[in-house]
Amino acid sequence: MKVTREIKTAILVISSILLFIWGYSFLRGRDLFSDYKTFYVEYDNVEGLATSAPITINGLIVGKLSGIKLQNSGKLLVELQIKNDFPISKSSIVSIYEPGLIAGKQIMIIPNLEDKELAVSGTRLVGINKPGLTTLVGEKLAPIQEKLDKVLLNADKLLSGINNVLDKEGQAHLKKSLAELSQTMEQFHNASSGLNGIITNNKGKIDGIVSNFSKVSSDFSKISDSLQKADLGKTAKNLQLTLNKVDKIMSDLDAGKGTMGKLLKDDALYANLAKTSKELELLLQDVRLNPTRYVNVSLFGKKNKPYVAPVNDTIKK
Repeated sequence: MKVTREIKTAILVISSILLFIWGYSFLRGRDLFSDYKTFYVEYDNVEGLATSAPITINGLIVGKLSGIKLQNSGKLLVELQIKNDFPISKSSIVSIYEPGLIAGKQIMIIPNLEDKELAVSGTRLVGINKPGLTTLVGEKLAPIQEKLDKVLLNADKLLSGINNVLDKEGQAHLKKSLAELSQTMEQFHNASSGLNGIITNNKGKIDGIVSNFSKVSSDFSKISDSLQKADLGKTAKNLQLTLNKVDKIMSDLDAGKGTMGKLLKDDALYANLAKTSKELELLLQDVRLNPTRYVNVSLFGKKNKPYVAPVNDTIKK
C-alpha cells in the first residue's frame, strides 16, 4: 500500500499535537504515562512554592505539585499528584518546607503509620508551614539588628559628644597632655637606664648581699630548728610556775606571813631588834673601854673590881 503525502502529513501533525499535549502536561506537573492519585491541601500562604515542585516522603520523591488555586475564602488550594505505589493515610500531614538557602520550597508528607485508613484520590489532607532556614535566620537576625541599631545610635551620640568636647581648645589640651606623657615616658626610660647601670656596676656587691642574706636565712633556719627542738612550750610552762611561786611569796610578804613577813610588817619586832642592837653596841663599847672587867689575869691573887655602868649610855658617832 502506497502511503500518500497527505497521510504522512496527517501523521506528523497528530504526532506533533500529542507531543505538545504531553510536554505541556509534563511542564505543569502531569505525567500522561503514569498512574497518579490526586490529593488537595489548603494553605494560608504558599510563598516560594512553585508548580511542579517535588513531593517527598523521608527525602524520597513520590510525586509533584500539579496546581495552586485561589479560593473565594482567600485560602490557597494546592493539588498534589502522588504515585499509586505509595499509600497515604488520611491523618498524614503535608508540610511546606525549605530544603536550603538556594533551592525553592518543597512539599513533604509526614505519614501516620499507625493510621490504617488510606486516603483515596480527591481527599483533602491537613497542611502546615514549617519555617525554613531563611525564616529562622531572619527571626534570629531581627533582634540582633535591633540591638545593632541601638548600638550605632549610642555610638553616634558618643561621637557627637566627643566632637563637642574636643573643640580647638580641648584638642590643644589633649596634644599638650600627650606631649607631657611622652616626656614623662622618656624620663622614666632614662631613669630605668641609670638604674640598670647602677645594678651593673654594683653587681658584685649585690651578689655578696644576696649571699649574706642567704647565709643569714640558713642560720636563722638552724636557730629556728634548735628553738623548735628545745621544747619552748615546756620551758614557758616552768617559767610560769616559777613566776606564780614568786608572786605567792611576795603576796605572803605583803600579808606579813612568815619570818620575813613579820620583819617587814611587825613594828614590835623591829623595835626589839633595834633595842637589842643598841644594847649590843653599848656592851661592845664597855668591853673596849674596860676590858679588865671581862678578862682578868692576876698572878698575885688580885680581886676583881665591882662593875660600874657607864655614865653616858649614848654612842658617839
